[in-house]
Amino acid sequence: MKVMIRETPKGYEAYVAKKDLEEMIVETEKPGLWGGWARLSNGWIFEMPAFDEPPGLPITVEARRLSTGDA
Repeated sequence: MKVMIRETPKGYEAYVAKKDLEEMIVETEKPGLWGGWARLSNGWIFEMPAFDEPPGLPITVEARRLSTGDA
């Protein structure tokens, strides 16, 4: 699913237009953001694409949702 990532004074924020969802990224698998999973403040987890060089922000990427945060 398409996820727009931007940097705010509070940290990284993800926007999923298809769900009209805007949440802060609260945890990542790897330093930076790219090439591992990222957890949003609502509990959703996305597999983020890997980049050789960190891209400029804001950017829209194709990220796979791994979890909705529901137990």
